[in-house]
Amino acid sequence: QVQLVESGGGLVQAGGSLRLSCAASGSTFSINAMGWYRQAPGMQRELVADIRSGGSTNYAESVKGRFTISGDVAKNTVYLQLNSLKPEDAAVYYCNARRYVGSVYFGDYWGPGTQVTVSS
Repeated sequence: QVQLVESGGGLVQAGGSLRLSCAASGSTFSINAMGWYRQAPGMQRELVADIRSGGSTNYAESVKGRFTISGDVAKNTVYLQLNSLKPEDAAVYYCNARRYVGSVYFGDYWGPGTQVTVSS
């Protein structure tokens, strides 16, 4: 199993910034992607950004230019810098780790989530 622990959520005013951190532990072999998802009340969980073991990144259109993902998948750490926050960014943010063995998908692992609240 893989355990993910997030930190860094909180309450911030619109236009402010936060930095989320996530560390994975346990059976982290073949984890080759980590990322952040978010879920607002009544909404589906959605991808915010992810990073692959080779360093490539992927962002949701709604956060491009405002959020930055960084980290080292091989070291099982990922960060998300959230700048220019908007009220619509408020959600529970979940850290994700994805396991592939070769090209075979083996599963997703999730942290418990950290709340981001943005006041207008």
